[in-house]
Amino acid sequence: MELSLEGKVALVTGGSRGIGKAIALGLARAGADVVIASRKLPDLEKVADEIGSLGRKALAVATHVGKTEEINTLVNKVTDAFGRIDILVNNAGFNPVMDSALDIDERAWDTIMNLNLKGLFFLSQAAARVMREHGGGNIVNVSSTEGITPTILPVYSISKAGIIMATKVMAKEWAQYNIRVNAIAPGLTRTRFSEALWNNEQILQASLSRTPMARIAEPEEMVGAVLYLASDLASYVTGQVVAIDGGYTM
Repeated sequence: MELSLEGKVALVTGGSRGIGKAIALGLARAGADVVIASRKLPDLEKVADEIGSLGRKALAVATHVGKTEEINTLVNKVTDAFGRIDILVNNAGFNPVMDSALDIDERAWDTIMNLNLKGLFFLSQAAARVMREHGGGNIVNVSSTEGITPTILPVYSISKAGIIMATKVMAKEWAQYNIRVNAIAPGLTRTRFSEALWNNEQILQASLSRTPMARIAEPEEMVGAVLYLASDLASYVTGQVVAIDGGYTM
């Protein structure tokens, strides 16, 4: 067997930068046409141009995944343009605060949970309904090592742990429709999203001190696992979480 996504249609949220952008380009290189979604259309259009330069079709859709009505619009735009969804990568994530569990307020909780967990679930549900009509598909959720072993981001950690359980629930229920659902759990990665962490020397050193590989990840290092999970190479893999963390969670 070889890793090929030729003829597949993939949807990647948070696809304008960082891990999402790297995954979107990786899917395109593997042969998929790719729809990318995030809140800012100009950033998405730049990535869409890069996908187009690889000889694949691309569609950029401005979407706030934390809003259910925008999720439905996104799925409708994908099916209108391509007729199907074969692969969904739930990468969009948010963490606006670093307050402790004693100090964080309800508004921050709701903001994080709406995007990281509620949005992921209902987008997966909408995509799975399309996949079911076309004989199946693959969903790859982006959790985090924070969802396995928490550090300094309490509500973010709770949301990412929720993603791991959502992955297992969806995998169990949707296997009957030939829909596989898996997740990756990146460790600290050099993205703009996590810059406040890796640009803080104290936080960085604390992370490196418990990472056997003694460095943080690059966004492109997340791509291989996603391509594997989204392809027929992983045809008997579902409900699994792959930590990509240099050994951090050992």
